[in-house]
Amino acid sequence: MHDNYQILGISPSATTDLIKAAYRKKAAQYHPDKNQSPDAPTRFREAQEAYEVLSDAARRKAYDDYRQRSLIEDPLPVAWDMSGKYIQEALK
Repeated sequence: MHDNYQILGISPSATTDLIKAAYRKKAAQYHPDKNQSPDAPTRFREAQEAYEVLSDAARRKAYDDYRQRSLIEDPLPVAWDMSGKYIQEALK
C-alpha cells in the first residue's frame, strides 16, 4: 500500500490547504512536460491519486481508518515498511 501522506510529503494531521499546496508542488515537480526523467509520469500519477484521496473528506477518513486497522491487525509488516522508509529518508 502506498502512503499517500508520504507521497505528498505531509503529516497525517495536515490541513486541506496544506494538502493542496503539497500536491501542487509535487505536480509541478513531476509533471511529464517539465520533468523528463523516466519515473516522472509514475510519480505524477501517484501524487494525483494521493491528492484525490486526501482532498475528499470521506475518502480521507476511510483511508485513515484503513491505515489504523493495518497497523493494529498486522503490525510487523507495517513496522518493517515504516522503518525501511525512515532509513531511506535518513540516508538521503
